[in-house]
Amino acid sequence: MDENMKNTETPGAEAPVHKRRVRYSGTHPKSYKEKYKEHNPEKYKDTIEKVIQKGSTPAGMHISIMVQEILDFLQIQPGMTGLDATLGYGGHTKAMLQKLEGQGHIYALDVDPIESAKTKERLASQGFGEEILTVRLQNFADIDQVTKDTGKKFDFILADLGVSSMQIDNPDRGFSYKVDGPLDLRMNPLKGTSAAERLTEVDQEELEGMLIENSDEPYAKQIAKTVMKWQKKGKAITTTTDMRHVIEEALAFLPKGEQKEAVKKSCQRTFQALRIDVNSEFEVLYAFLEKLPQVLAPNGRVAILTFHSGEDRLVKKSFKELQRAGLYSDVCKDVIRPSAEECVRNGRAKCTKMRWAIRSEE
Repeated sequence: MDENMKNTETPGAEAPVHKRRVRYSGTHPKSYKEKYKEHNPEKYKDTIEKVIQKGSTPAGMHISIMVQEILDFLQIQPGMTGLDATLGYGGHTKAMLQKLEGQGHIYALDVDPIESAKTKERLASQGFGEEILTVRLQNFADIDQVTKDTGKKFDFILADLGVSSMQIDNPDRGFSYKVDGPLDLRMNPLKGTSAAERLTEVDQEELEGMLIENSDEPYAKQIAKTVMKWQKKGKAITTTTDMRHVIEEALAFLPKGEQKEAVKKSCQRTFQALRIDVNSEFEVLYAFLEKLPQVLAPNGRVAILTFHSGEDRLVKKSFKELQRAGLYSDVCKDVIRPSAEECVRNGRAKCTKMRWAIRSEE
């Protein structure tokens, strides 16, 4: 045998184990779970920052909106007791916890068992454990139950009524028409009726009314009619892609040059209308607003972020009526908007409105 062909390894040494290189899945992986580095934001900080600098929200995380404006109004002091009615990713919660400086307590509510568990663990790892933060898997319509259980009223309350970006970016939840997934749209996927199931329960008139009332959809009649047409033909509408195709078919009468933008906006509005319906969002908000004065301490402050006109109208009307009734000493006269700089950095902030109220002295 040629000397150059002989094994030159040290006698007794183990031959290195050959490991196959992990196959690159390409720029268009089959599964969305292969695509987003951002689903683990702590591990990919450079990637996250690049995405944010472009004015986008990284998949799997949420950029909190109007944090400074909220803190400026709430005037949180160490020792206070507060409530974050909509925990989400926990960005607002963390900012409020920092203001407590280790003294006081915040209760945080969320109906999403998947994301709230992640947020609780994330905040605990950052030093905000159960001694200062209590997370409850509970709908914010039941804020009076928190006061009943704890015997405490709140010096400050925040409610961010927007859908968390983590929910929007997860196709399994069905909140976005842009990627294929089950047409679900429930905040708590373990309870209630999905949007796909809901479509099988309503008639054309009810669906049309839902689209108009919940999202001011201008093509509500055409979309509702097309949904019924699909169902009569035995074509199930079970995925986000199915729903998008329904809307594309419903708007096919529009001039070709207008169709793409019209479909996009109608998809956004239709998904919003279905989400509001399956989660009973207006009913939940109404109950929350009605109970607010009962759970606020004298001179307690509440700030609410809304993301569409229906929500904002309810908040504005409630604050004014309860001020006239003497339950609020002051309410905001004009809606507060995020700064232009914030809207550039976070495109999802553009439609945000903030309103506030101050509880009167008892």
